Amino acid sequence: MLHTKINIKVMPKLNLRVLRLQLGAVLLSSLTLSQAFAADKDYQVELPAAPEGSVTFTSPNEADIPNNAFGDAVRYGQSLFTNTQQLRGKYVGNELNCSNCHINKGRKANAAPLWGAFPMYPAYRKKNDHVNTIDERIQGCFTYSMNGTPPPFGSKELTALVTYHYWLSTGAPVGQALPGRGYPKLDTPAEAPSVSRGEVVYQDNCAICHGDNGAGTQVDGHYAFPPLWGKDSFNWGAGMHRVNTAAGFIKANMPLGKPNSLTDQQAWDVAAFMNSHERPQDPRYNGNIAQTAETFHKHQCFYNKEVDNELRGQGVK
Repeated sequence: MLHTKINIKVMPKLNLRVLRLQLGAVLLSSLTLSQAFAADKDYQVELPAAPEGSVTFTSPNEADIPNNAFGDAVRYGQSLFTNTQQLRGKYVGNELNCSNCHINKGRKANAAPLWGAFPMYPAYRKKNDHVNTIDERIQGCFTYSMNGTPPPFGSKELTALVTYHYWLSTGAPVGQALPGRGYPKLDTPAEAPSVSRGEVVYQDNCAICHGDNGAGTQVDGHYAFPPLWGKDSFNWGAGMHRVNTAAGFIKANMPLGKPNSLTDQQAWDVAAFMNSHERPQDPRYNGNIAQTAETFHKHQCFYNKEVDNELRGQGVK
């Protein structure tokens, strides 16, 4: 903070108007410096990798959910988590469910399990530059991954989801990162991720579930396998649009039922192919793709980059 000293003894009859002008200049200078510092903030610094080692934590069994009001909240939270489409049009704006990225009802290690996340909050996040509660973290998922609107604090839906996170974390140490938390961080590949090579990997391993055009597969009007790009998928602000994040998730979890069957290079390549496609706009978009990219997309992604002579980041509705 800047300070200015006025010597009253030297200027006993200082004009009040002059004093106001001096103070105004100091305030303007302070604001200018603050804005300059704000412009230098990096909103995309990622969370540290999970510690190495064997996964030892086990969530409680569903059979142990108590038959009381608390248990009702846990069950409702689980229901929303596995079938988030119940909230389509209210808080959800695409065709995804929370469990698409947090596999096995949020239990699976290396698939961003809820038991690995809940004990780590409150925590400071660069993405929005303040200390987040677990409620805010979940709200962020609705904004970006679900391309929707966050459930309000204290709402029945958000309370149920927080309660489900809490219950799945029963027995987990608070404030201690556990092995299996988040998605694995892969080493830099021998060759730069290739969209063209990734397309081959996709057609050989992914298209059978997600479709040739990445639009997912529906059964009886419901998505059995989610869309990976386009208007019904996650938007440009979701963590999964980062090539490195998607590569770690794919390597550890895909194809479904065959984790770690792809090589690291294949995971990087198919992640690049998936994320080279257009998707809904980043909610933080300020009307200028280049400026939005400069502020929020200084990482491995295709936002504000050309693919097949088309600029990515324009968004689809």
